[in-house]
This record gives sequence, C-alpha cells and structure tokens, in this order.
Amino acid sequence: GLRVVDVSNPAAPAEAGFCDTPWIASDVAVSGAYAYVADDDSGLRVINVSSPGAPYEVGAYDTPSFARGVVVEGQYVYVADYNTGLVILDVTTPSAPSLVASLDTPGSARDVDVAGTVAYVADYSGGLRVIDVSVPASPSEVGSWDSDFSAIQDVVVSGDYAYLADGNSGLSIVDVSNPTSPARVGFVGTDGYPHGIAFGGSTVYLAESYTGLRVIDVSDPVNPAVLGSCDTLGTAWNVAVEGAYAYVADYDAGLRVIDVSDPRAPWEVGYYDTPGNEIDLSVEGVFAFMAALDAG
Repeated sequence: GLRVVDVSNPAAPAEAGFCDTPWIASDVAVSGAYAYVADDDSGLRVINVSSPGAPYEVGAYDTPSFARGVVVEGQYVYVADYNTGLVILDVTTPSAPSLVASLDTPGSARDVDVAGTVAYVADYSGGLRVIDVSVPASPSEVGSWDSDFSAIQDVVVSGDYAYLADGNSGLSIVDVSNPTSPARVGFVGTDGYPHGIAFGGSTVYLAESYTGLRVIDVSDPVNPAVLGSCDTLGTAWNVAVEGAYAYVADYDAGLRVIDVSDPRAPWEVGYYDTPGNEIDLSVEGVFAFMAALDAG
C-alpha cells in the first residue's frame, strides 16, 4: 500500500495515513494532490493525497505486466513495466488514466526517469535504455548502454549524466549528452547490493542492501569518490533526499532518517519502524510517501 509518514520532526517520524493497494506497491511518485503508485501485478494506482491523513484511491490502470517503477511529468506518467518495458499513460483525468503508448525493452524494466523529452529505463540485464518521448504516442529507442553483467535496478538523470544503481557492481555514471551514444565515464564498486539511487547537488546517495546508505561525490564524474556511509538496521532498498536529510526505505526496518549535512559522517537521527516492509519512497515537503509491501 501507500504509507504517508510525517517527517516534519526528522527525529520522530510518525505515520499520518495509509491507503491499501491490491498488490505489492513497488514505487511511488507524487505530483500535486496525487500519488502515483507502481503496484506490481495491479499496474498503476492513483491516490489522492490532498489530505495526507486520509489518502484514497481515485483511479487505476492495469499495465500488461508488473509495474515496478514510476515517474510523473506533466500530464504523463511513465511506468517501468517489468516484462513490457516502458508504458506511457495520460493522467489528465486522474480518475481515468489512459494508455498513450508502450515500448518493449530487451531486459526487465525496473525503474525510469525522465529528463526533457527523453526517458531513461533501468532495464536490469538490458542495462540503460534511452527512449525519445518527444512525441509520447510514438516513443522510440535512440540509444543504450550496458555491461556484460548488468543488473540495473535504478536510474536518476541530472544534466549530461545518468547515474545507475547496478546490483551486480555498484554505481555507474553514464554520459548521455548525446542520447544516441551513451558511454560510461565513471564507476564506483560497492560492497552491498545497490537497489536505489538519489541525486542532490554534486552527490549521489546509494541505498545498498546489506550495507545501508553510501554517499558518493560525483563533482568529477570521471573520478567519483565515496565520502561516507551509514549502516542501516534493515535492508536498504531505496533513498530520497530533501535538504540535509536522506530518507531510506529500509525494508523490514521501516523508514530511517539520516543526517547528511556532513557527507563524510552521515548518521541516523530518527526512524519509524513501520508495520510492514518499505521498498521505495518519495519525499515532498514534510511528508514521506512510501511504497509498502504490507496491507496496513
């Protein structure tokens, strides 16, 4: 389901509201009064969060496969749909999302980010797929990058670079200034299993199963450098950053709030041990919107 947690006091997060979903909430994106939840086998669920204490579902679209990742840009929602690839939906009317187009990818789509008129799909064994969505009804792949053993779980794009969480190896930095020929320019190996990634300023935050949060300086994309890390109690699944804090969806250990004002010495300042397992989140203002495996 979708769990809404009040983080106005980072030292003492508290649950504000919960909305059950039919299947397994895998990812969430928030825009205005609505949260868009990638709900695995039940596709996209649209939840009104104008009152965070009482979120409720207003619409849905059952994607062909398993909705794993979601991002919203204007009137369009882009879904990473495991076996399908990229699915583009029009949510001009949130109560009635409609299919615009879809594009198959060679791997298993896990997540997606959009920058301008380009969508970037974390395609697991298919690496990074770069898709032109300037005409949403006619998406077309224009480029790709992968390694021999890619397991790309997440992607975030900023400026000329795509930052990839590769479960098999670590952080890859790919130059996408020319979308038709992406090229990896930087890499940092990790000890854990990277699941999620966030970007802030010149810093990448990597959520790694087994090892927690890793903070990486990417001011020089060719020579990224680990600044600090913070072990988490559970299994770090994803991360969002707002101001001086990183918020980690820590699976069985709920939400962990980590002060990253000194990136060389991140430390946990608060937590909320949720009833179930948290695997993704989006932070907007004083609320964390969490994709939760449990039903309440």
